[in-house]
Amino acid sequence: MNENLFAPFMTPVMLGIPITTLIIILPSILFPTPNRLVNNRTISIQQWLTKLTSKQLMNVHNPKGQTWSLMLTSLFLFIASTNLLGMLPHSFTPTTQLSMNVGMAIPLWAGTVATGLRNKTKMSLAHLLPQGTPTFLIPMLVIIETISLFIQPMALAVRLTANITAGHLLMHLIGETTLVLTSISPFTALITFIILTLLTILEFAVALIQAYVFTLLVSLYLHDNT
Repeated sequence: MNENLFAPFMTPVMLGIPITTLIIILPSILFPTPNRLVNNRTISIQQWLTKLTSKQLMNVHNPKGQTWSLMLTSLFLFIASTNLLGMLPHSFTPTTQLSMNVGMAIPLWAGTVATGLRNKTKMSLAHLLPQGTPTFLIPMLVIIETISLFIQPMALAVRLTANITAGHLLMHLIGETTLVLTSISPFTALITFIILTLLTILEFAVALIQAYVFTLLVSLYLHDNT
């Protein structure tokens, strides 16, 4: 039976109903709310990671930018847990869907731009025209900078989608190759299996790195507008 290479990226359906929403909600269950006077190890590690992430993201922000700390920390935890969830066998990774990533990127980007236009209107508009630009280049540069501004959310979404999808496809291809080589050349199959193992470890790191990169870029956009 020939398996479709892109089958792992298809939206899962149960009884004819897409269950993507349930899968997206699932990672929130992995972060229990502390309700004890003395936390256990899981809650303590969770709080330590949350504080570390929040400190790294909010260190360069002024008080206005720091009001976004809860949103950015939640965004990082959501993307990281979703990416890691997709590493499980027979699972589905929502962040491989460009529509979902665009749905996250556009509101966050629009929020940072709206914050900049509200609090620093002149400075936000000044980014569209570099200082010292010759007069005859002003219209062209304004158009170019405006286009680059509107490309930012698409770049966020495409970067996350491409990195997660490419890693999963490569793992799928190497895994299929290992199965085929098992009956042909066991030694070669062992080599490809070692490569697959190393790639899997790399993908776990990529899952966390891409979540951090996505959140960091949103944080940088926010920093430029506050």
